[in-house]
Amino acid sequence: MTPREIPVRALRWTATTVAVLFGLTACGSADPATPAAAPSSAPPTSMSMDGHPQAPACPEPPQLSSPPRRVVTMDGGAAAILERLGVGDQIVGTAAPDFFKAFTGDEAAKLAKIKVIDPGQGNAEAVIAAKPDLVIGISSYSFGGFDGTPSVDQLAKAGAKSLVACDTNKGTAVKDLAATTTFVQQVAKVFGVEQRGAELVSQITAAVDKVKSTAGTPVRVLALSTPPAAGQPVMAQGGTGLANGVITLAGGKNIAEDALQDFANLSAEEVVKRDPQAIVVVSGFAPGSDEDLLNSIRSSPVLAGTVAVRENRFAVVPQSILLSPSVLNGDAVAKIAEALHK
Repeated sequence: MTPREIPVRALRWTATTVAVLFGLTACGSADPATPAAAPSSAPPTSMSMDGHPQAPACPEPPQLSSPPRRVVTMDGGAAAILERLGVGDQIVGTAAPDFFKAFTGDEAAKLAKIKVIDPGQGNAEAVIAAKPDLVIGISSYSFGGFDGTPSVDQLAKAGAKSLVACDTNKGTAVKDLAATTTFVQQVAKVFGVEQRGAELVSQITAAVDKVKSTAGTPVRVLALSTPPAAGQPVMAQGGTGLANGVITLAGGKNIAEDALQDFANLSAEEVVKRDPQAIVVVSGFAPGSDEDLLNSIRSSPVLAGTVAVRENRFAVVPQSILLSPSVLNGDAVAKIAEALHK
């Protein structure tokens, strides 16, 4: 899969976004302990000493004298958080509306009414033209990391503050939804609705508590967004992404958790050795349908001998609620738990 085959608007709003836009090869290697350099097709971003793309520096939450009145959200996930907090009427526009697809019913209808200022990742001109006093996003890559997106400095010069969901694990394996709950609390504080923030955190936590498994041996899980190709590494979710926390809460054990990066490339032999008992199919990046993606992964010769394929244990989960902070992260936990424990 090449970057051109992935819709620009279908974003992973933490460090994994860049890996996906690179064709899922920006991080990881056949040996999870050995990182690989980003390919030449990567968009321009700053690079670390080991060749990994670096996210723009994550700014501290802004200190405002009064709640913001004109807000641009860099993605539909952030917009949904504001709606749940009861401050959605302050949104003057959003980018990346594809994140709304995971919502249903009245909530989906309400979100659909939000003005879309950019169907992609958030063009700087469109964002600044909306004259926001606050810009919110669920990844620092939305703030200058993607080509054409506004940097925090650009927004500051235009009179707008920035609020970004940032990594809370600092390079360690993610085991929970702290990135989500911390961001919700930060947003609530900025808008002066701390009690609503606490209630939303409780709702998310309660949704997880209903389904998470704490008993027995965790089920071995492989999480993929593209089918393995013959003779190529298997590109899987690593340990530092939010997906690892979702899988853990669902009663799973990510077989690539020891790769302390958002993505890991495992050799076919290593996948067979680690023998996943269930496979999480991450949808939202492939150009075809979810069913097509599931079938292509299920029929991969690389995975044919795994317990997951033999027992047909699959869960298809949208990237928008699995890979980044979302009010629907609990739904992602439930979807995976159902597959793991059926």
